[in-house]
Amino acid sequence: MTDAPVPDALQQDPPPYFSAHVFVCCNRRPEGHRRGSCAAKGSEKLRDYMKARAKELGLKGVRVNMAGCLDRCEFGPTMVIYPEGVWYRPASPADIDEILETHLQGGGRVRRLLLTERDVLPPKG
Repeated sequence: MTDAPVPDALQQDPPPYFSAHVFVCCNRRPEGHRRGSCAAKGSEKLRDYMKARAKELGLKGVRVNMAGCLDRCEFGPTMVIYPEGVWYRPASPADIDEILETHLQGGGRVRRLLLTERDVLPPKG
């Protein structure tokens, strides 16, 4: 019997480095751009607040990062949390607190802030 190599698809991935990775869109387009931008809607301040609050709450294994365009600025500010791939559109520090407590601490979802597959732009006409 020989030790045949195990195909990549069957090998186990290493454990994740973070238990949750939050990407907050901080894309900035020129003023008046038809798509708008998350940064113009306050996403940078929300990201900074979320980073500070996550640290204050002692959330271990949670990383909050700035992202370039996540391609949903029309609904912004937008963020996505992995590994679940759950999208949110927070508008205030209170929304951020609710996401931190409900999603990242409690494992639930903040339904009123979800950005779902039903949130799509109308076709260009």
